[in-house]
Amino acid sequence: MNGLAASLAEVETLRAALAEAAPACRVALCPPATLIERMTAVAGDVIAVGGQDCRAETHGAFTGDISAAMLKDAGATLVILGHSERRQGHGETDALVASKAEAALAAGLEPIVCVGETLQEREAGRAVEVVRGQIMGSLPQSLAGNDFAVAYEPVWAIGTGLTPTLQQIEEVHRAVRAAMIERLGMAAASTPILYGGSVKPDNAGEILAVAEVGGALVGGASLKAADFLGIIRGA
Repeated sequence: MNGLAASLAEVETLRAALAEAAPACRVALCPPATLIERMTAVAGDVIAVGGQDCRAETHGAFTGDISAAMLKDAGATLVILGHSERRQGHGETDALVASKAEAALAAGLEPIVCVGETLQEREAGRAVEVVRGQIMGSLPQSLAGNDFAVAYEPVWAIGTGLTPTLQQIEEVHRAVRAAMIERLGMAAASTPILYGGSVKPDNAGEILAVAEVGGALVGGASLKAADFLGIIRGA
C-alpha cells in the first residue's frame, strides 16, 4: 500500500535508465491497482506492470475486490498471488491461492505465486516442509506449460533487515524446484524461482548467484529508482 501519482516520476527515471542500458534481466513493477493504468503508460515496453492480488471469481458482488480481467483491462500482464501479507493478514489458504492462479491464467495474466515460512516454522526446522506443502497446495495443474513464477519469501526476513544465509536460501530453492516438478512435471524444471526477503543493492548480487535463484521479488527497495536499479544491475 505504497504509491501515489508522484511515484510515477520514479518509474520514469527507472524506464529512462533501463532504456539507455538494457538490463540482463526482465524488470516488472506491481503497484497498487490505482496506478496500474497510469504506470503502463510511463513504463512503455521497458518495464512490465502487474497487480498485487486478484479475486478468484471473474465478476460479482464483491465490493472492493478486483478481478484478474480488471487487472488485464488496466494494462497489467502479471499478478502477485499468495503473498505472505495476504496469507497472514487476510487468512488466504493454499486452495484460495490456487483458485486465484487459475483465474489469472484464464484472464491472460502471468501468476507469481508466493510461498514461505514464518520464524516459528523456521526455528522448528519445518521450513522445507512448510514451503513444500504450500507448493503442492497453491499451484494448480493448469499452470503446467504456462508462464508463471514462484517466489520464495521467508516471512521472517521481510522488512526486518534479516536475511537467511546463502546456504539456507539454496536449500529452500532446491526444495521448491523439486516440489514444483513433483506437482507439475518437467514443464516446471525451468520455471523461475524468485527470492524475496530484504533484497537490497548490497546483497542482491550474491543472492542472485545462488543455485536455483532465478530472480528477486523486491519490496521496499523497489520504491526508489536508484535502489531498484542497484538490484537490477546486480542481476
